[in-house]
Amino acid sequence: MYNELVINATEQETRVALIEDGNLAELFVERSYDFNIAGNIYKGRVQRVLPGMQAAFIDAGLERAAFIFVGDVIREKSNEIEELFLKNAEDENSLNGEEKEAPLQEETKPISIGDCKIEDILTENQEILVQVAKSPIGTKGARVTSHISLPGRFLVLMPTVDHIGISRRIEEEEERNRLKELVATLRDKPYGYIVRTAAEGVQKEKLEREMSFLINLWKSIQKKSESAIAPALLHRELSITLRAVRDLLTHEADKVIVDSASAYKVVLSFIEEFMPSLKESVELYQGKEPLFDFYNLEGDISRALQKKVWLKSGGYIVIEQTEALVAIDVNTGRYVGKHNFEETVLKTNLEAIKEIAYQVRLRNIGGIIIIDFIDMTKKSSKEKVYNALKEALKKDKSKTNVLPISEMGLVEMTRKRIRKSLTKILCEPCLYCEGDGYLVSKQTICYNVYREILREANDMSGTKLTLRVNPEIAELLLGEESNVITSLENQLGKHIFIYPTEKFHVEEFDILETIKE
Repeated sequence: MYNELVINATEQETRVALIEDGNLAELFVERSYDFNIAGNIYKGRVQRVLPGMQAAFIDAGLERAAFIFVGDVIREKSNEIEELFLKNAEDENSLNGEEKEAPLQEETKPISIGDCKIEDILTENQEILVQVAKSPIGTKGARVTSHISLPGRFLVLMPTVDHIGISRRIEEEEERNRLKELVATLRDKPYGYIVRTAAEGVQKEKLEREMSFLINLWKSIQKKSESAIAPALLHRELSITLRAVRDLLTHEADKVIVDSASAYKVVLSFIEEFMPSLKESVELYQGKEPLFDFYNLEGDISRALQKKVWLKSGGYIVIEQTEALVAIDVNTGRYVGKHNFEETVLKTNLEAIKEIAYQVRLRNIGGIIIIDFIDMTKKSSKEKVYNALKEALKKDKSKTNVLPISEMGLVEMTRKRIRKSLTKILCEPCLYCEGDGYLVSKQTICYNVYREILREANDMSGTKLTLRVNPEIAELLLGEESNVITSLENQLGKHIFIYPTEKFHVEEFDILETIKE
């Protein structure tokens, strides 16, 4: 499989597309005014402690207060905390901010996580070092943790967890053992490390160099923290461009194409310092056609913003995102099949699975997802659909959990949500319907006009009324719904003149009295 990283960079916006065998697989967008803060480290101040939720609000200098749970606060080293952290940290997805953070070092005895109470650990106005685990999403503030982790190209440094983990993607046992022994030999302090996939086959010198770099970075952050006045930013994570290069090049992509000379220089400089052997993998695009147009990506991006997605067979899926969950509905549409209904349903469901897995990953849909497949009567058909869905989701780096098909024909699944979905980044609620997704029907507007004129007529002494409406409503009132105007003229004894107004929204109208001279 030949994969490419395509980077479209401007002063205002950077878009990074991962293309797998010619198809857009993932899209990352970062804007100058909305920099992704996942991975940033702050010196914060406790604003409010919430014993009932075992959590606290932290002022980190962000637009909204950050949120921290008791399990993310370092008090004393706990084996249970370490095991929970390490289980997640070895699933490396740092481009999405999904490498979990490790506890800070403190010379204390291990305690059970169940013994910790937020009110015993944090007090108002207390200063605390935190790292953003989840960027702000919607109306929710950032989720932070005091379990700091610093990702590099080959290693992730966890300052006080005395543990060495190996990426699950390194499958050969001999190589896993070699890397574990190598890191154990090189470290001179009981710092924890996760060996990343990119470290496979890497020699001692490179690991030693990066280990030294990460340790010095951690010392620098600690030194800044000593003199900084909370709230303060101590460390900023790499830009989306450099995170993509660091995390996806080699194992996820074979080539990087950049369309900006300045961004190309930054990427090249980064690669020369950290990945010199991959220097030839970077290319500056100099074509006349826009880069994303050249790769036919704009159409895929537009399609990823639509609710309805058509399948090749003629069926379709509908994706509805709400505040709490995402509902995906599968329909046969124009597909009628060739043999029997069960076969038609099964084929549509199986085809829908590929598109659902693709769209969920591309749109970066997270949280609770409910999939309403077309009802199947055979148990074997349900098992095929369930197994096919689990298999299709294996390509997704974000952690997913899928439950079997229920008696109602629904599949409940969860997908780890770290950053905003593509829709949240590229769209905003409709200024007319305010996100409802519906407009009042044209007929309803006509009847609203009728009632409003009746209300205002008692205060009008003139013999003429001027009604300004959207052209579509004007056409309806002069045609199919002309009885509305006729009825009003007969009741009020006034002449009503209709003026189409282009600038009016379909639901907008204005009633003016014409005073007799």
